[in-house]
Amino acid sequence: MKRILLTIAFILFFNLFINGQVTKFTYTQFDIAVSITGNPDRDNSNYPESTSSNAFFVPNGLGSKIGYGVHYRKWLTFGIHSGLDWKWDSKLVAVPVYLNFGLSPKVGPETRIMLQAGYGKGFALGRGNLNGEYKKLKLGIGSDDFILFAEISDYAFRLHDEKSIGSISFGVTLTDFFSYKSQED
Repeated sequence: MKRILLTIAFILFFNLFINGQVTKFTYTQFDIAVSITGNPDRDNSNYPESTSSNAFFVPNGLGSKIGYGVHYRKWLTFGIHSGLDWKWDSKLVAVPVYLNFGLSPKVGPETRIMLQAGYGKGFALGRGNLNGEYKKLKLGIGSDDFILFAEISDYAFRLHDEKSIGSISFGVTLTDFFSYKSQED
């Protein structure tokens, strides 16, 4: 299955590269997000004057990613992305390196809905040889260059008693689309 996906990705990238000799379409993308988790101290009634929050969800980490790739009319994107994810409760800093495929159709004159899927490898920093598959799914809404999103991601490696490290994040995506024609036109 991985070979099939890599072959399709290579063919798509090569086709866009050949067609890009006359007109080049690339993009850069920057994400910043806060991951959340359920509040373990929510029902802690033993300490009524404690500083713990009664919120159902609390922040549990920060993440930032950057990517570069090719696009077709701003609604179809394919690129390679990487970044850092910091999980506070797990005391983990991880680096995902993944292929990112996105669809961003217009739903209004200035509004787009974004759906992105990513698949690659995740590496834990400072944990020896701890690595595994990285998967993510992102859904957002915004304009061509600014999107608010929700994301679900998973690092398929064991840490402490957990089978994998997953997170739900909310954040902002900034995208810069480059398109220009060659001098031959």
